[in-house]
Amino acid sequence: MTRYAAITGVGSYLPPRLVPNQWFESFVDTNDAWIRDRTGIEARHFADDGVVTSDLALEATRSAMAAAGIEAHQIDMILVATITGDTVFPATAVWLQEKLGVQCPSFDVNAACAGFSYALSTANAFVTSGMADTIVVIGAEIFSRILDYTDRGTCVLFGDGAGAAVVQASDAPGFEGAVLGADGSAAQILWMPAGGVRTPPSHATVDANDHTVRMPNGREVFKRAVTEMAAACRELLEKSGLTVDDVDVLIPHQANARIMGAVVDRLGIDPAKAVVDVAEVGNTSAASIPIALDRAWRAGRIRTGDRVLLTSFGAGLTWAATLVRWTMAEPPA
Repeated sequence: MTRYAAITGVGSYLPPRLVPNQWFESFVDTNDAWIRDRTGIEARHFADDGVVTSDLALEATRSAMAAAGIEAHQIDMILVATITGDTVFPATAVWLQEKLGVQCPSFDVNAACAGFSYALSTANAFVTSGMADTIVVIGAEIFSRILDYTDRGTCVLFGDGAGAAVVQASDAPGFEGAVLGADGSAAQILWMPAGGVRTPPSHATVDANDHTVRMPNGREVFKRAVTEMAAACRELLEKSGLTVDDVDVLIPHQANARIMGAVVDRLGIDPAKAVVDVAEVGNTSAASIPIALDRAWRAGRIRTGDRVLLTSFGAGLTWAATLVRWTMAEPPA
């Protein structure tokens, strides 16, 4: 008998502190109109001091568990996609596990903004192979702590938040395919120079702000993001014997409105099918797709039986496309 996996619950959490574009105007050369025009972002959420990534992940996980109707003791595995973990080690998934009060295999996935897509494919593989029945997949980031607030090209883009999905064994396929990709030859067009063993922390690296996001060629990142996300979607649909007309909802990585618009144009998909949720969320990296997925479901944009196409792009360079057949019922009123 064939074993399948499906998403049975989703949830998300945004820290209560809302940071409008105007907040940046006092210390960097930018303004609200400039940010809105280039990114579609009006505000983003920042975590308060003392709050860590596993705290955000915990809230999103609890929401997803409630939607799935499961208790913590039913969780067989925890996967956290993040590049802003609580600690270098152990994994943020372990800190989350302790807060949930469970013991199960738990580990992090580092594929930057494509991390949730990579983790979702990993969960699907574990469930369909029979190694787990119930896995919680979380994308969680506190990007506000790794931004260079003198660089207007990056500091205005990102926000903090977490999104989660419960993946469980199913009688019917909830995943219809996935495509993953990476290109390490372009790693330094989007990266953090210091903090690892390549360039360990020192007074010099801290003084140089080398523990913050670097994007020396934003235009190239834009170009690669559009190219790779669109290509991954086309490859996945072709492998599945489908076309864009068979897709009910498109959820691209919420990098910025311009990138998402360009992906929609490149694919030739109806713009009404695309979820664009950056206005008061911003780019939350690995959390962006699960946050957008949860908010779209709760808004009634995703219904039982819909084909939902997820696509992401991040540092690495990494990219992915995932085709989900939605099996969840509509959210409670």
